[in-house]
Amino acid sequence: MTSENEELIRLLEEIRDNQKLQIEHQSEALSIQKEQFELVRQRYEKAAKLQERAEVLQDKSSALMEKGRKVFLIIIPILIVLIGYVTWLLLR
Repeated sequence: MTSENEELIRLLEEIRDNQKLQIEHQSEALSIQKEQFELVRQRYEKAAKLQERAEVLQDKSSALMEKGRKVFLIIIPILIVLIGYVTWLLLR
C-alpha cells in the first residue's frame, strides 16, 4: 500500500503543480488583456477627442461658407450694377 500511497501523493502533487502553472498562465493572460484593454480605452478617448475637434472644425467651416454665400449674394448684384454703369458711361 505504501507504493500506492506514494503514487497517489505523486499524482496529487503533479496535479497541484499543473494547477499552479495554469493559474500563472491565466494570470499572465489576464495581465495582457488588461494592458490591451487600456490601450483600446486610450485609443477610444483619442478618437473621441479627434471627433470633437473635427465637429468643431466642420461647424466653423459651415459658418464660414454661410458667410461667404451671403457676401456673394450681396456683391454679385453690386458688380452687375457697376458693370452696367461703366458700360453706360463708355457707350454714352
